[in-house]
Amino acid sequence: MGRHRSDPMGMARLALIGLGVVLLVALVLAGARALVGTLSAAAPTPRPSATPEESATATAKVPTLSIVCTAEACPPVLVRVPGGDVLNDRDLSGGERISFFDAELDVAVEDAGTVEITVNGTPRPAGKAGQRETFSVTRSAPGPGG
Repeated sequence: MGRHRSDPMGMARLALIGLGVVLLVALVLAGARALVGTLSAAAPTPRPSATPEESATATAKVPTLSIVCTAEACPPVLVRVPGGDVLNDRDLSGGERISFFDAELDVAVEDAGTVEITVNGTPRPAGKAGQRETFSVTRSAPGPGG
């Protein structure tokens, strides 16, 4: 019988395995941290669309449409430009407000009892809980000095 020799790659192999395990753990931790950060971040509020003229004075103007979620969570609210871009089509969280300054908008609210809607600065009558509402809004002409 021959004499048993130790493998010359034994220590190097262990070092490579250890390095691989450390890298794997680091990747898992980085991924978990990124996932937690993404899930805990608030959903981005849709950017109201405005023409260049409106964008300069948007803070002083009243939005064409403003919707506030008054429940803990509100079912999907769809806001779109007629025949064009969808500006919002998602659930809203409690207290979240979305506002739009477009000239014309089509709106669909899955549960009208969970939101407060303001059109051109005027509150819209409250809807019934569980009732779906669809309507269109048009930007009112600016008054004197506006």
